[in-house]
Amino acid sequence: MTQDLASPVHDPSARRAAGWWRSAVIYQVYVRSFADSDGDGIGDLRGIRDRLPHLAELGVDAVWLTPFYASPQADGGYDVADYRAVDPLFGDLSDADGLVREAHRLGLRVIVDIVPNHTSDQHAWFRAALADRHGGPARERYHFRPGRGGRGQFPPNDWESVFGGPAWTRTAGADGAPGEWYLHLFAPEQPDLNWENPEVAREFASVLRFWLDVGVDGFRIDVAHGMVKAAGLPDIGRGEQAEMIGTQVLPFFDQDGVHEIHRSWRQLLDGYDGERIGVAEAWAPTAERLALYVRPDELHQAFNFQFLRCPWDAAEMREVVDESLAATGSVGAPATWVLSNHDVVRHTTRYGGGERGLRRARAASLLMLALPGSAYLYQGEELGLPEVEDLPDEARRDPAFLRSGNGDAGRSGQDGTRDGCRVPIPWSGGTAPYGFGPGGSWLPQPERWRELSVEAQSGDPRSTLELYRSALALRRSLPGLGDGPMEWLPAPEGVLALSRPGFVCTLNTLPAEAELPVPGRPVLATAPLEFGGGVVRIPADACVWWAV
Repeated sequence: MTQDLASPVHDPSARRAAGWWRSAVIYQVYVRSFADSDGDGIGDLRGIRDRLPHLAELGVDAVWLTPFYASPQADGGYDVADYRAVDPLFGDLSDADGLVREAHRLGLRVIVDIVPNHTSDQHAWFRAALADRHGGPARERYHFRPGRGGRGQFPPNDWESVFGGPAWTRTAGADGAPGEWYLHLFAPEQPDLNWENPEVAREFASVLRFWLDVGVDGFRIDVAHGMVKAAGLPDIGRGEQAEMIGTQVLPFFDQDGVHEIHRSWRQLLDGYDGERIGVAEAWAPTAERLALYVRPDELHQAFNFQFLRCPWDAAEMREVVDESLAATGSVGAPATWVLSNHDVVRHTTRYGGGERGLRRARAASLLMLALPGSAYLYQGEELGLPEVEDLPDEARRDPAFLRSGNGDAGRSGQDGTRDGCRVPIPWSGGTAPYGFGPGGSWLPQPERWRELSVEAQSGDPRSTLELYRSALALRRSLPGLGDGPMEWLPAPEGVLALSRPGFVCTLNTLPAEAELPVPGRPVLATAPLEFGGGVVRIPADACVWWAV
């Protein structure tokens, strides 16, 4: 059985516009787990700067840094106490400036995280709000509400935290008397800001200008779908709300009012030279609603989580690709593709783990890099790193895990296992911390990682690292890759074949080899191929790039 030949032709070339981001490969650095310069076991900005040559040699276009701002680190830095200061764990402002300058010298752009949905409970604004017990202006920057019940003893509504438990915490006065409740869609240490207050918008515009003046090339906007809440903060009427995220519009997520904020930020970004960009981390129930975030007057990119969540199935992959390209194409934006990040199980493990998971991960990465638009890589995926699934409980730092008490946070929020993808990556040597730094590492690294280090894989043509280096070099040199047209080609069931100008990509998702007519000259493959009689036999779980 072959796939339908009457497949759509995706041709963004008619709407293609200038913009480096439209074809960019962007590498995500989880700051505390990339490279440690001072021996405290925690990655830092100087460590990243020292390792930038690895990214330049890898062939990426930009680096995205997770938060390095002053923070109590209740949620890995996504609880910001001061948006204009670098946390001493990671260095200081001069280190941030030096990193940006060195990246630019190497031809790399720098994108930094911005966290506008909430602050830390140690932020000066929230401390002032707690001190202001009489409902004054300090509390209007956040969502404070009286509780329900005769004594205000119940939360103001039934909203749940993404990390599990109620999304409300009750305050208490200096005398211990209970007071109002405040909203936190994540940890209690992360109170949600009230974007109906103009002071909040003015403050974040100032913060963005501060970092743009440092020289950053853009922002990844954390919880870009969350800043605006439905009027009246209505009940949802059911539990297990974390499972509803990305499946429907919720009164606290994907409200239409967020788009006004993003329009104002686009105007701010457009006022700077050098094509500075905004990238939405937005969960939306449909590809069409996600595309609203990247309309011409809003942000430049939005993460495509539908692709990340897609199982190892050719038909489902094709459907997600079609929907994504159609949705972003309708607003003239490039699609983005991502397989792993700091919040999800690494795709080597998601695809089955072991040798099979690695085969599939390598093949999926080639498919992703062949699709039209921009791609995001998560640190360590170029090494084929698996999820670390056997971390001891005492080592874990994921707030969802800590809130669950027994690690079973999935009953009420996120699964609490994000530490497994955040283990510091291996660079060199035969023992931990594998060149991560002169000391240890904040999460334990497996012994088997000595075989997966950058040093161990460099120069080995069979390694995952060299596969990525080759793929990124070809992506730059072949004119048909990046942003541009694509169409599906006929292929057996379980096989995907797509055509770009001068290029064909074939992916076999089957557990057995697949036989196809030879479409061109093979330029890159994740596994050895067999030829004969004008056909090629592609092994199970393998992907091939062809020049035509």
